[in-house]
This record gives sequence, C-alpha cells and structure tokens, in this order.
Amino acid sequence: MSSIDRSQSVGGTRTYEVRTYGCQMNVHDSERLSGLLEDAGYVRAPEGADEADVVVFNTCAVRENADNKLYGNLGHLAPKKASRPGMQIAVGGCLAQKDRDTIVKRAPWVDVVFGTHNIGKLPVLLERARVQDEAQVEIAESLEAFPSTLPTRRESAYAAWVSISVGCNNTCTFCIVPALRGKEKDRRPGDILAEIETLVAEGVSEITLLGQNVNAYGSDIGDREAFSKLLRACGKIDGLERVRFTSPHPRDFTDDVIAAMAETPNVMPQLHMPLQSGSDPVLKAMRRSYRQDRFLGIIEKVRAAIPHAAISTDIIVGFPGETEEDFEQTLHVVREARFAQAFTFQYSKRPGTPAAEMDGQIPKKAVQERYERLVALQEEISWEENKKQVGRTLELMVAEGEGRKDDATHRLSGRAPDNRLVHFTKPDQEVRPGDVVTVEITYAAPHHLLAEGPVLDVRRTRAGDAWEKRNAAEKTKPVGVMLGLPRIGAPEPLPAVASGCGCD
Repeated sequence: MSSIDRSQSVGGTRTYEVRTYGCQMNVHDSERLSGLLEDAGYVRAPEGADEADVVVFNTCAVRENADNKLYGNLGHLAPKKASRPGMQIAVGGCLAQKDRDTIVKRAPWVDVVFGTHNIGKLPVLLERARVQDEAQVEIAESLEAFPSTLPTRRESAYAAWVSISVGCNNTCTFCIVPALRGKEKDRRPGDILAEIETLVAEGVSEITLLGQNVNAYGSDIGDREAFSKLLRACGKIDGLERVRFTSPHPRDFTDDVIAAMAETPNVMPQLHMPLQSGSDPVLKAMRRSYRQDRFLGIIEKVRAAIPHAAISTDIIVGFPGETEEDFEQTLHVVREARFAQAFTFQYSKRPGTPAAEMDGQIPKKAVQERYERLVALQEEISWEENKKQVGRTLELMVAEGEGRKDDATHRLSGRAPDNRLVHFTKPDQEVRPGDVVTVEITYAAPHHLLAEGPVLDVRRTRAGDAWEKRNAAEKTKPVGVMLGLPRIGAPEPLPAVASGCGCD
C-alpha cells in the first residue's frame, strides 16, 4: 500500500479499538491508551463493529501460549488490513516489551510496536508509521513518565482504578512481569490523593488502588507504613464511599495495614491475598518469601479484626517439583483459610522465567487431576461461605454489565461491600449504576447471591448522576475528526490518572 493510499484514508473520521489481555494493570493501561487516542482525535469504534481504523493489542506475557494467541489474532486481521487502505495495527504491553523486533518479523503488517514504559508515544508512533510508510518499533528500557500524566478514558463513571506504583521488586521464579515492568516506582502520596479527590468531584464513589505489589508501596520512598497511611488518608476524603486494593503480597502485609483496614470505614471488608501454594518447599522454589504458617497467621489476624471480610486468593497447581504431599498442603491451607473465592491456575511455562528451566516438570495429566480436586474443594467452600450470607441485609452498589441474565430474569446486579456479586429484584423506581440499594439475601450459589424480595431502600447518588450524565453525553457526542498531526510531546496533565497489576 502506498503512502498516498494511507493518507487518503486518514482525511476523515478515524476509529479505534483496544483489545486487552491480562491483569488489572493492563486493563487500566488500556484506559490510558484510549484516552491518548481520543485526545489525538480518534473515536472509539462501535462495539462489535469489527471495522476500526486502528486496532491496538495490549498484550500479556504471563501465559505460555500468549504469543500464539497474539499471532493468531494478528493473522486474522492481515487480510482485512490488506483490503482496507489506512488501517493500522499496534501491539503494546508486556509481550511487546519482551519480543520487540520479533513481532514485526513474524507479522510484517503490524505498524507500531511499543512497550510498557512508553505507552504515551502511541499516537505519535501511529502518525510516524503512516507518514514514513514503515513499521515503528520503540521500546523504552525504563519508565519515561509515570502514567498518571496521561489522558484517560475510564470505562466506568462511578468506579475507578488508581495506580499507586508501577513495577515490582520481587523475583518469583514463575513470573516474568518484573523483568518487563521494571523495578517498583512509587507515586507521591499527595499526587495519589489529589487524583482521588478529582475523581470523587467527578462523581466516582469507589476506587481501587493498584500496584503489582500494592502493599509494598513506600519501599521506593522510604516509608514502611506508607500504605496504611494512604488507606487512612482515603478515609478522610468526603464522598469516597468504597476503597479497595489489589494485589498485596503476604511478605509485606503488616499489622498496621490490618489496623488501617479495620479502622477506616470506607475501606471495604475484602482482601485478595495470593497464596500460590500451601507447601513450604514449593513456596521456597517459587522464591516466595513466606511460608504456610505466616500466610495462615495473616488470615487469622484479618478475620479477628474484620469478622465479615471476604478473602480471595490465587493458586498455582503443578509447579515444577510439586509432589502429591505438596499438593495436599495446598488443600490444607484452602480448608483452613476458607476463601470466598480462588483464582486457580494450572502451571504453564513462562519463557524467560527460572521455573521454565527447572527439573521436575509435572505431566499434564497429573496437573489436571490435581486442578480438578482443588476446584471441587474450593467450589464446596465458596458455596458454604456464601450460604452464611443468607438472611443478611446488605448495601449494594449497583453495577453495570455484571449480570448477563438480568434482562431475562428482570433483575439488576450489584456488589456488596465485601465484593460479592448479588442479583436483586428490579425495583419499581429507576435505579442507575452507581446508586446504592439495600436488600436482604435470600439464596446463595457458589459464585453469586440472590435477593429475591423487594428492595428495602434505594439511595440515589452522585455516582449515579455521573453515570447518567456520561450516558447522555455518549449518545449525543459529535463524530470526531482528526485534523492533521496528533499532539506531539507530553500531553497537558489531566486531573484523572492511574495504572496497576495483580501478579503477586
């Protein structure tokens, strides 16, 4: 395709689509990529249209087959790109940081490859690829600017991610993320709080603090109690109703954090605490700096301070060298901890990690059998724990898009303070995402609760107002036109910002 063909296709409206894979950090980075593109004059393509002028892949490198998935999707787009003058494809994220030039060699129709440290360059790289009619590969080795300075198109009007750090100082043998995201860099507390206050002023009532090791916050600024202080400071922000955070590491989970959670009313009674394995030898091989007793001790302290806390976790089955006895220790911790929910994974090799080269790789059949036993046990516990919620009266923040069957069942869905999903009877009066309803739980399933009786109370909120205003604006938004070059250099700082990941 000639540069003349390309320039002709850019003369009018340019639409974009961002496809996101992986963790919360990537989800939030995609909000920034969308914000950058819209700031440069692009317009989001209609959902399901499959006709975007620019398709951006925000990739993950955690899974063994991540590259196969990417190249499969790129291959699917190749004929479409060949038939559509002006269409561009960009690849960013962790896999782009890792594979760099390999992407363009394997998929020469890709226009832009950028890394985790320079997502702010995307609009400029797209324009440069168009003008020069050749692929642009730009991978920064270290963070160029904290993502909080970038424009953001947030997916929710009532709930927001707020990154407090990027990068990770851990060296877990199964994880490649620290090598791709770099060492931990913390934001200044004042910047974080200023962002939250701005979000609340815009109508946001729930924020989730993000970091790849969120409770290690402070190591970069020399304050071991910085995270608990940040939680307490969030409690002083008027209008901020719910505070969550993900993902912490057991190594850094200290008593002052537990106290801050228990004593700060808007910090929700919810904790995601990655276990990975219940076996001390496996934890040592994983280079996890805690052992079973330490982990269960944290759970016990949290439950003593916050009796109704819902605790979830991550577990890897079949790590190299894991014996049946090791696996039984994981089942023991699951029985003792009584997690409300567990995200369970069969170990898969991450190229570039020490674990991929370890002896004792477990046969697929054995991993599958252990995995099924773990899932069955956790399903049983999740159901038993959910049954304890029956009869309780809970305040739910009404959610958007959480209940796939809501239309058929004439229900709405919301999240309880402990983040459990609740489907409830639709009241006669209007209820908007972001509003708060009070219901009584009547039924429990392993992964959700039902409130089948009438709604006891409806509280219209500023968050619901923000959702309503945003929806009205989306319906009446004029079609954007890209005139000339997108803005070059650092964008003007906007009040709303963030980024994060839960790989620990």
